[in-house]
Amino acid sequence: MAGDAFEIRVRGHVLMADQPQSAGGKDTAPTPVELFVAAMASCTAHYAGRLLDRDGLSRDGLSVRAGFRMADDRPARVAALALTVRAPSLPPERPAALRAVVAHCTVANTLARATEVELDVSCGDGEAISAPGPGPAGR
Repeated sequence: MAGDAFEIRVRGHVLMADQPQSAGGKDTAPTPVELFVAAMASCTAHYAGRLLDRDGLSRDGLSVRAGFRMADDRPARVAALALTVRAPSLPPERPAALRAVVAHCTVANTLARATEVELDVSCGDGEAISAPGPGPAGR
């Protein structure tokens, strides 16, 4: 890949990431932050779909809209996520159950708790330099 565009390979799948033209990229793919927000939205949708399946309800029309706000200060990070789950088949007495389930999707659980980050960096000679990452929750 060239410039700010990158391929991400996961279990045989290939995802792309880039930056918008205004940030020096070519806007050929979502940004890493947009992929992060998409991970939260897709995890939420997965858990919502499982609840609908469990309750024998249709997934037709199930959707999750996601937005985010970047922090105004440093370090650069997402300060807030906003998710809207639409489940047309959900009975009016069940929104609390849906909220409880999707609030604990794996990505949401990860964000709610400190996460260890280990960072290995390879030098020009290919030798990996192992260093502790920024620590729990980016500290």
